[in-house]
Order: sequence, then C-alpha cells, then structure tokens
Amino acid sequence: MAEALKEKGLRVDTPTVQFERLVIESGDNSISFDLHPRLTVIAGLSQMERDGLVNEFVGALGSSRSGVHLELLAANGNRFAIFRPNNSAHRVIDVDARLDVTAQFTDENGAINLLSRAALNHHQARRAMRFNAQDLAESAARDELIQLLSRVDQKQLWVAAQALRSAQQRLEEEADAVGSSVEDAAVIERIESHHETFERSQDQSETVRRATFMVAGFAALLSVPLAGVAGTIGVISLAAVACVAVLVSVVYWRRMESARKREAAALAEAGAHSYLGFHLQRVNSLLSSDTGRRRLIAAAEEHRDAAQRWAALAGSVDVEWADTNHQEISAAAKLRQEVHPAVGEVDHRALDDTAATAHAVVTHLGNLRNLATSGESFPALFDEPFANIESGVLPALLEVMVRGSEHQQIILLTDSPSVTAWAQLEEMTGALSIIEPTAILSATANSL
Repeated sequence: MAEALKEKGLRVDTPTVQFERLVIESGDNSISFDLHPRLTVIAGLSQMERDGLVNEFVGALGSSRSGVHLELLAANGNRFAIFRPNNSAHRVIDVDARLDVTAQFTDENGAINLLSRAALNHHQARRAMRFNAQDLAESAARDELIQLLSRVDQKQLWVAAQALRSAQQRLEEEADAVGSSVEDAAVIERIESHHETFERSQDQSETVRRATFMVAGFAALLSVPLAGVAGTIGVISLAAVACVAVLVSVVYWRRMESARKREAAALAEAGAHSYLGFHLQRVNSLLSSDTGRRRLIAAAEEHRDAAQRWAALAGSVDVEWADTNHQEISAAAKLRQEVHPAVGEVDHRALDDTAATAHAVVTHLGNLRNLATSGESFPALFDEPFANIESGVLPALLEVMVRGSEHQQIILLTDSPSVTAWAQLEEMTGALSIIEPTAILSATANSL
C-alpha cells in the first residue's frame, strides 16, 4: 500500500494500515463493524466466532471472497474502500480523490491483495496479526515449552508434526475448493450434526412406519374371520391394535418432521440474534456441492485425528511453533539424553507475573509494526489473550494495551464479562469503543 501511495506522489512517513469499517455480507444478511482508530473491543464472541472473525479481518486484506468489504486509512490520511460485490468486479476506490485505483492493489493473478504487496500470504499475516492466550504463554515460557517437547520421543514427535501439517494442507486445499476456510471446519461439523439427527429420525420413522403398517394390515385381514368366531369384541380388539400401530407411526413421523424443522430453523433463528448464527448460515451456503462437502468433511476428520495425535505428544503446543523451533528442541533433546538428568517433578506454575506478561504484549505490538518486508504495519487482532490471567492483574494489563494502541491499532475479541465491563467504562474516555455483534444483529432483525 505504501508503494501505491508513493506512485500517486503522496508522502508516506510511516506506512501504517488502519481499519475503519468491515462489512460482511451473506445472501440478504450483512453485519458491519465500525472500528475505533486506536482500540476496538468486540465482545460476546465464542471461540468459534472469534476464529471466524479473525479470518474475515485478515482475509479482507488479501484476495478475500465476495461479500467482504473494507474501508481503511493510510498513514498519510487517505481513505480507501475495497468493494467485493457478489456479481461484479472487485474494486479499490480512493475515497478522497474519488478514483478507481484497483490496478495498484492487484496481484499477479489479478486479484485485489494488499498482503501480496507487503510480501505476505494469508497464513503468514494471520499468524502474525493474531495474538491469543497461547501466544502470550509462549512469549513468557518459551524455554519451558522447549524443555517440554525435548522430553518427548523425537521420532514420534516429528512424524506427528508432519502428519498434522499434511492434514492441514489438505484441509486448506479442500476448503479453498468450496470457497470456505480452514476455520469453518468446526462450523461444518455443527451443520452436519443437525443433518445427521434428521437422517436418524428419518430412518427410525421409516422402520416404524413399515412395522406399524404391517401390524395394521394384518389386523384388518384378521378382523373378518375373527368376527365370525369371537364376534364384535374380537373385531374391536383388532381395530384397537390397528389404531395404536397407526398412532405410533404418526408419532415417529412427527418426530422426523420436527428434526427437519429444527435443522432448517437452527441457522435461520440463530442468524437473527448472533454473529455465530450469521457465520453458520454463511458456511452452510457454501456447501451446495455434496461432493465438495464430503471431501471437506473427510479432510476435517483427518485433520482432527492428526491434531489429536499431536496433542497426545505435545499437549497444547502449536505445531507451527514447534516446527519453527525444531532445531533448538532437537538440540535440547540430544543434550537431555547425554546428561541423563534424574527424574523429578517439574513445577508448571501459572504465568501471572504482570511485568512479564505486559512485556510480551508490548513486544508483540512492536514486532507487528515491522511485519512486512516493506515495514508496513497492520492492525493487531487480540483473541482473548488474557483468558488465563488472574482477575487482579487484568486491569493493569488492559491499561498496557490501551497505551500500546496509541502507536498501533488493536482489535480485541473477547467473551470475558470482566473485559466487557471494563471496556464499557473505558469507552467514556474516548480511548476505545466497544461493539457487541449480538446487539447489532438483534437490532437489524427487529427493524426488518
């Protein structure tokens, strides 16, 4: 982006990209996020919702799907709007000059891609921009993690790592093929769960229907000869059996219809009240191809199995982090074998030191300001980074983040009532703004 501004003869002192507004569309539904220039707290988001929203923010800078629009501010004060309509060409508009500058932001494939201009791909940018509790723990306990992995059988560890990376690559390829994303795998499984419930109800209904109809049929056939032998009482008994069989069939049919309605209504009902429902609806609309859906689900299952094997060996340590530090981990494992230390308990104490945690936050923001090879800076996406921090330390860390936002735009995604309450009070100072997607979507639904 800095290069594009220079091409127009504009002075760029600090090549900083700042988000102003993100709009996400899916069919007739849409949701927008108006972002504070310093710190925006987006509250009330589950982990699945945070994963999806991080993907949308990073994707908006890259060659994102149609329906994701972004307004941003360059370091020199110029505003740009990236439009990605569903049925027409994607464009970049210089809002102040009212010029179409799309050509300055396209990659070699002709797609609008701000990340490629900064020599980054989606994966690299997402890894660098997102900062969560795991990243915070790694920043403060890097040596401890290396020692943890050095105690594991190295052959098994790196075989599991390779399997997970291969599964991740396959999942990304299958997700790209249907226009989805890796982060949608959990959403897809939830959609499939609704569908499997309906199919089970359908199978049960069909089995019971056949059995009850046979019972009713035999009762009707036997009623004629039985009338001559047992009289009216016998006929009434068989009629009662037939009625009960039909009623049982109706009950199971109604269960099947109820499951069908729940499957159809779950997404629509949730979509009117939460970002999660909106996200579910969007992913569901991508899976129109049965073949593509099955391949994606199979890839997701393979990835889940590989992730479980990795977790059994490495716990919660991220495989990418382990791969980055492969050489140091292997060296530590070799040294461990040579010295053969006595077996003893390792103290896995909580990382609750305020200064160390604050330093990790500041360090991350500093690294992000020099993310790209061109020195270009992108907003920081904080994904519930203080989830494991004691409540007494939390206010001080949040204040550190506020001060850090003076030099770097921060978007904090959270589901913490404590953080939400803090943000609601701090918003009055003007240092930040708070957004609650649930309230936005509920208001939109009520106005329709």
